Amino acid sequence: MATNGTSDLKRKQGIVSSLCKHFSLDPKAFSSQVPGNDIKALYINILKSSGKESPQNNDEVMKWIAFADSFPSDSKACHGGLNELNTDLAKKSVLLGNGFTPSEADVIVFSVIHSSMIALSTPEKEKLPHVMRWMDYIQNSEDLGALFEKILLEKPVFEPQIAKAAAKPEVTSIAKGTVQNTKITDKPDTEKNAKKSDSADAKKKAKGDKEAVPEKKAPEKEASDKDKELSVSLLNIQVGLIRKAWKHPSADSLLVEEIDVGEAKVRQVVSGLAKYCSPEDLTNRRVVLITNVKPGKLRDVMSEGLVLCASNEDHTKVEPLLLPEGAKPGECISFSGIDGKPEDVLNPKKKQLEKITPNLFTDEKGVATFKGIPFMTSAGPCTSSIPKASIK
Repeated sequence: MATNGTSDLKRKQGIVSSLCKHFSLDPKAFSSQVPGNDIKALYINILKSSGKESPQNNDEVMKWIAFADSFPSDSKACHGGLNELNTDLAKKSVLLGNGFTPSEADVIVFSVIHSSMIALSTPEKEKLPHVMRWMDYIQNSEDLGALFEKILLEKPVFEPQIAKAAAKPEVTSIAKGTVQNTKITDKPDTEKNAKKSDSADAKKKAKGDKEAVPEKKAPEKEASDKDKELSVSLLNIQVGLIRKAWKHPSADSLLVEEIDVGEAKVRQVVSGLAKYCSPEDLTNRRVVLITNVKPGKLRDVMSEGLVLCASNEDHTKVEPLLLPEGAKPGECISFSGIDGKPEDVLNPKKKQLEKITPNLFTDEKGVATFKGIPFMTSAGPCTSSIPKASIK
C-alpha cells in the first residue's frame, strides 16, 4: 500500500471497523491482526469469522481490494484513482452487482478513500459527483456515521442581488429644459395628429366599422390555464428517507415502505419495485417522492405517496432517483424559473399527474429534469445511473 506506517495502520483500522460493522462482528477481536496483515488477509479473516462463504463475485471483490491496497494516501497523488472510481460509479449505485445493496468491496474502498476525500477542496469534490453520491449512500446504508466523518460540500452562500425598485433618475436643469422645450415644440404636431385621428375615426364610422375585429382574450386564458395545469409546480416533490421496507402481503410485484419526509409521522407508500430491488436494498435509502397524490389503497394496503423512479425504454432497469450528498429528508425539490404553490391534493379526475410525468426524464448525463430543468435540492441536482430515462 502506498502509505507511510502511521497512515497505513490507521487506514487498516478503519477497514477492520467498517467490515466488522458490515458483518456484525466485534472489531476488538481483530485489533491484534491489523499491524501484521494486508487488506486482503484482514478481509479473509473477517469473512471466515462471520461464517459466510466467499461471494460468487469474489474475483471482483479481489479487484477492488487490489485497488484499495494500491490507493495512495497523498491527496495530490490520489486524483487518478478517484477519477477512475468516479467513472466506474457513473452508471451504478454500488461497486458490485446491479442493485443497491453495498458489498464488502464498497465498505473497503469507502474506508480507504475517505481521508483523501475529506482533504479535497470543494471544487475538487464537485468534479467527483458520482463518488460523492456513492460515499453518502454507503455511509447511510451501512450506518458508518460513528466511524467516519461526514463528507460535505462547503459551498459558498449565494446571495442574489435583489433588484431594487426603479428609482426616478436625477434630471439636470438642462434636461428639464429640453423636455419642456420638446413638449412646447410638439404641441402643434399633436393638434395636427388629433385632427387626423378624428378624420380617420369619422371615415371608419361611415363604413360602419366593418373592418373592426374584436379582441379574442378567451383563447389566451385557456392557454394560460392549460400551462398551469401542466406545470410541475403542482406537484409537491420532497426528499424522503426509507426507514423500513417489506414485501406486500398479497402482491409479489409490490413493496411497502415507511418513509420519513420530516413530518411527525412517517408515510406509508406502496411501490412496484419488487422486481428491481429487495426491501434490504431500500432500507435507509433516500428517495424522491410526490407527497400530494391522493392517498389510496393498493391491493388493500394504504399508500400515501409516489416514489419517483428512472426507467430505461424497455423497463428492464428501474431505480429510484439518486439524491446528492447533503440533501435532507423533508426538503422540497425546486425547478429553476418555475414558481407556484403545489396542490394540497392532486385531483385524479383532472389527470394532472398523467399530463406532467411525460415531461419528466433524465438527460444524457443522468440528471433528473422537468423539460430539461434539473430537479434541485439544497445540495445539488437529483440524478440516476440511467441516462435518457423516463421518470415516473
